[in-house]
Amino acid sequence: MLQAARRWLEKRNEIRRRWRRDAQVLILLDKRTAYYEAQRRAARSRVDGDAREFAHWAKVAAEIARTAPEAEMDIDVVRAVVDDELDRYRPASTRRI
Repeated sequence: MLQAARRWLEKRNEIRRRWRRDAQVLILLDKRTAYYEAQRRAARSRVDGDAREFAHWAKVAAEIARTAPEAEMDIDVVRAVVDDELDRYRPASTRRI
């Protein structure tokens, strides 16, 4: 029983390390737009139907918001980014790529 709890805890810690690492990578690439990029990747995962990746990128966005005060986080821009991703990947989209 104790061993199962340890395995579960280690798995949870690995998930946390992954989203923190991905947040730091996006912040290093561009602090100002890191939050938007995480939201874009979350939207892409959502369109793909990948719930785990959607949750991961949503947590990455939250980590960026928590750790990078320089990151822009305008809700209107987030909506535009998400709409752009949804339009780009929807099968019935009329948008040209």
